[in-house]
Amino acid sequence: MTIVVAGVPASVAGKPRLKARSDELQVFISVIECGSISAAAEQVGQTPSAISRTLARLESKLDTTLINRTTRRMDLTEEGRFFFERAKQILQQMEELEERLAVRHQTPSGRLRVNAASPFMLHAIVPYVDEFRQRYPDITLELNTDDLLIDLLEQSTDIAIRIGVLADSTLHARLLGRSPLNILASPEYLRRRGTPRQVQDLSQHSLLGFTQPEHLNQWPLRHGDGDRWQVQPQLSASSGETLRQLALADQGIVCLSDFMTHQDIEQGRLVPLLIEANSGYRQPIHAVYYRNSQLALRIQCFLDYMQEKLACYAHTDA
Repeated sequence: MTIVVAGVPASVAGKPRLKARSDELQVFISVIECGSISAAAEQVGQTPSAISRTLARLESKLDTTLINRTTRRMDLTEEGRFFFERAKQILQQMEELEERLAVRHQTPSGRLRVNAASPFMLHAIVPYVDEFRQRYPDITLELNTDDLLIDLLEQSTDIAIRIGVLADSTLHARLLGRSPLNILASPEYLRRRGTPRQVQDLSQHSLLGFTQPEHLNQWPLRHGDGDRWQVQPQLSASSGETLRQLALADQGIVCLSDFMTHQDIEQGRLVPLLIEANSGYRQPIHAVYYRNSQLALRIQCFLDYMQEKLACYAHTDA
């Protein structure tokens, strides 16, 4: 790490000066506090000649004499005394900073910005926010919803949740789980229109689907030509949550992920259809994030927590 010491000129005669490094400061301070080069060399585990070279390099960078050396004694110059006091302050501040960072690694804290499509946010994150905040009170959550892919850096986002197969990306990704897709309708809709018994019966029903992307209208149903059934929706929406509400309002048959409909199924608001024809495809749920070096503890804690919660209803095997 390079150091700039207040009060020491940055250049001499118009020439930029090389900056002192923290290890050079430590050697200089050790020499002064130990009283000799040989004692300092023993303390820092270097040879006396290496210590002498470091001092000479430091004085050259600063373009000033810090220590007047004779065969019998060493005396700090006026510049040396000035530099000694400030160098000690700098190293002390560095130690305090390292200690604070170490504490932050042990206790997750700071702002955590999470982005997800509104259905996942509403059904898979919001219900667990209270418990997460109790477990990690020093993390400040910022939750944003967007049904389109976003640029993490542009949106200042730490984690984005992606549902479905990931496109090639420079982002790091962690699989949180896999959620089954269910073919569903409300009891009232089925009472009025009847229950489809085979895949081909869907052509006689009101189908609810996505405006985009088109692959979301390929339902995981086995039939004579494969295990995907391309539907032509009579009513479309861009959001899975909108489609869920339409299905609950008896408007038709829908294909939605289990993470947002498992409670509707358990409480009888929506009824699974064509179970035997369902191919069993499960949507992967990934968290994507930038990772330049060590993953921040607040991010790691959130990923572990969400994987724990998704395990309740989303499979986590690859």
